[in-house]
Parts: sequence; structure tokens; C-alpha cells
Amino acid sequence: MRHRTRKRLGRVVLYVLVAIIVVWTVAPFAWLFIASISSKVDLTAVPLRWWPAQPSFANYSAMLMGTSGNTTDAVSQFGGALRNSLIITLIVVAISLFVGLLASYAYSRFRFRGHGPLMNLTLFTQMIPAVVLIIPIYILCLQFRLLDTRLGLIITYLSFVLPYLVWILKGYLDGIPVDLEEAAMIDGCSRMGAFFRVVLPVAATGLAATVIFAFILSWNEFFYAMNFTQTLASKTLPVLLTEFSSKFGPDFVLAATAGVLASLPPVAVALIFQKYIISGLSAGAVKG
Repeated sequence: MRHRTRKRLGRVVLYVLVAIIVVWTVAPFAWLFIASISSKVDLTAVPLRWWPAQPSFANYSAMLMGTSGNTTDAVSQFGGALRNSLIITLIVVAISLFVGLLASYAYSRFRFRGHGPLMNLTLFTQMIPAVVLIIPIYILCLQFRLLDTRLGLIITYLSFVLPYLVWILKGYLDGIPVDLEEAAMIDGCSRMGAFFRVVLPVAATGLAATVIFAFILSWNEFFYAMNFTQTLASKTLPVLLTEFSSKFGPDFVLAATAGVLASLPPVAVALIFQKYIISGLSAGAVKG
């Protein structure tokens, strides 16, 4: 009886903790959405209104169409900034995944001179604060005329996304038995054939997770983009979100609308690759 009571109490505590975590995670996004369909009067009302008196989705149509009734230039630039963020992020993810896979496979399967120091150097690059690197990177971009260009941001993002992916992917590849590749090579596969036909399908869970991490790192990057961009030629969404203001001050409603739209691509990527993570975990849990 006492054991059953203790078990029920533990389950209740677990559910309460899960509920707190869910509310803590979802509440900011819920309030962001509520603010995006509210008016300034609703946001500044006392007492606070948890739901607007007259919800309106006009800001979403204005943002997507690039037109607005006020003089906010950021609204007309939203489409261009969204395009820049998508192009930069997709290119960074593609290059990082391709190069990171080959590099992590080499680190995981081969032992060569300098293996340990090079791997430690890859990890060391993640320990350097961005504020320390921004001046030398800025000087290099200035010398090669890469400031205010997408290429400059792509190269800059690769400098911290690629080492991160190499480190994560190496951990996944280390967990894949070498016997699988050896069996495939005995059956006639080459080294690269075994890599593409055996290793990659088994590492699908790790690949899905790294794609999500790489996408979020590139999509949300603000510090370098803020300092390296000036015009719509390369301005990204995180930078544009700071520019929603009018002659009366910051426009929190438009900023919330842009924030909701900017958060949709990472959520979509997470939902798309979530099924690969779940399928990989379930496949690894079943024998035979």
C-alpha cells in the first residue's frame, strides 16, 4: 500500500514538473502570437488583457505583402530579409552537413598523425567568444570586400557551425559498429559505398538532429549579421526584427508579428526531421 502511494505521488510530481516545463516553454510563444493579433491599446491596457478585444490578422497580410499603413520601412523589407535568411541558412546547412559528414567519418574511422590535436582544435574553436573573433573577421571581410554580402555571412557562419557539426556527428559515428562496414566491404562494397549504403542510413537519427541544430544556429544568428550587414542585400531576419519602430517609438505589434513569422521555419524543420529522429530511435530499440 505504501509502495503504491509513493508510486502515485512520484507520478503526480513528474506530471507537475512536465506541465511547468511545457508552460515555461510555450507561454512566450503564445504571448508573442497574442501580441501579434492585438492592438497597442490592448497591449498597454490596465489591467492586462490576456486576449485582445478585437483580434486582427491584418499585420500578417501587411507583412507578407510588404505593405503597411504606417511608415515602418521594416515591413517592406521583411520579404527580402526572409529570402536572405533562407538562402544563407540553407547553404550553410548543406555545406556543413556535407563537409562535416566526411570530416567526422575520417575522425571516427581513421587514425592519422595529428588526429587528437586536430580534434581538440575543432572543439577549441567553440570555446572562443564571438566578441573576440568579430574584429579579425571584420577586417578579413573588409579586405576581401565581403561586408554586406551573403557570401560574407555564409563564410562567417560556417566558421562556427561546421566545427559544431563535426563534433556532434563524430559522436554518432563512433556509436556505429565498424563490423557493419566491414561486412558490406566483404560483400563487395567499396569504402565510400559502405559509407553511403550502411553508415548514413544507420546514422539517420544523428543526421536529423544535426540538421536541426545547424538550421537553428544559422537562422537565429544575430551578432555577426548585425555588424556585417547594412542594406537589404544581405540583412537577415534577426537584424530586421530590431528595426520595427515608428515616429512614436518601437512598434511591438509589428515586431511580434514578424517574430511569429520568423519562428515558423525552425519549427517546420524540427517537425519535418522529428519523424526521422523518432523512427531512428524506434528502429534501434527493436532487435531482429
